[in-house]
Amino acid sequence: MTAFKPTNILLPKETTDMSKWAVVACDQYTSEPDYWAKTEQIVGDAPSTLKITLPEIYLEQEGVEDRIKNIHASMADYLAKDVFAEYENALVYIERTQDDGKVRAGIVGAIDLEMYDYRKGSKSQVRATEATVVERIPPRIKVRQGAPIELPHIMILIDDDMKTVVEPIADAKNSLTKLYDFSLMQKGGEIKGWLLSEELKENVLSALDKLSDLDSFNKKYDLNEDSVLLYAMGDGNHSLATAKEFYEQLKAQNPGADLSNHPARYALVEIVNLHSPALEFEAIHRIVTETDTEKLMNTLKEKLSLTAEGTEDMQSFMSVDNGVSTKWYVGNELSKLTVGSLQLVLDEYIKENGGKIDYIHGTEVIDSLSKNENSIGFVLPDMQKSELFPTVICDGALPRKTFSMGHAWDKRYYVEARKITL
Repeated sequence: MTAFKPTNILLPKETTDMSKWAVVACDQYTSEPDYWAKTEQIVGDAPSTLKITLPEIYLEQEGVEDRIKNIHASMADYLAKDVFAEYENALVYIERTQDDGKVRAGIVGAIDLEMYDYRKGSKSQVRATEATVVERIPPRIKVRQGAPIELPHIMILIDDDMKTVVEPIADAKNSLTKLYDFSLMQKGGEIKGWLLSEELKENVLSALDKLSDLDSFNKKYDLNEDSVLLYAMGDGNHSLATAKEFYEQLKAQNPGADLSNHPARYALVEIVNLHSPALEFEAIHRIVTETDTEKLMNTLKEKLSLTAEGTEDMQSFMSVDNGVSTKWYVGNELSKLTVGSLQLVLDEYIKENGGKIDYIHGTEVIDSLSKNENSIGFVLPDMQKSELFPTVICDGALPRKTFSMGHAWDKRYYVEARKITL
């Protein structure tokens, strides 16, 4: 048995303008108020997920409590006014055409939170890929408390190199009921969704069962583990952690109650094959400021046994000091990934000596910022997709900001919803 299963899924009825309904994940454009102002202008008075989610740009602003109350009221209003159609025991196959024209296929269903543990070192079937910042959970629980429905921006990855789960549905989609087909606002591309037949649901679940076989898992990764990592977080790590914590609080508040079939036990997610050609991992670089850069480099040389010469199979990165780049090879690897080895030393150094770390997309920005006084940049290699599952299995959750999957406008848009109260 695996953690992913069919569930009752809510979708707006045909009278809804879906291009106004679907809005990008709330954790995007957190420093761009103009983006969200433009989104509000596009949506206007139409039914929209903008009105039943909380963009994180507003999370720490004044008036957030009122925003949350309005979200809950809008959810109740949409349910009362029969905005939704409900598809029982459903899985939805989706094809998302990104702005770059690449198609990302996935399946929307529910993840069993009893089979998920976001803590580092977890052996659960569903695991976090990056460190979960527990301080980020309580503010998000306030949105979930009192909410009758949930909307997912959670993307979970499966390592299905033989393409047995998601990809076979594409050949059968023309025989399925099409649920929606529309353009997404603000460079989001296009999205289509189909309701899976009973036969295809069984095929999906059977293929996932085969991927969860322990002997096959250990053979695939050349390991001797006693548990399988089948589902690894791609996007929405803190969203799933919030759903988990909310469910644990519910259990604590109702000792002895049977919550095995409570809808809050599950969270709505999309599973995507790690091997999808539309998924690209990009490195996230580091800039350290307000620090003694010479002392920092000496510490890195000592702790990581850095050398200016090395071999292709060694971990390596570039330091950028005043715009000048130097390549370093790591003799003492502290993690399976270069970013892990570097981050461990940076965290320890800053804790003891002070300084700040920023996480940067794009080497041009690193070059520019490294020219500021008491600043130094570090350019990291792209993480290979094949490294994700073995690293999470062996090292636990990766260092924060290890990799990025695509641009902000390629992230999940809210479309489907699900009831989480009885």
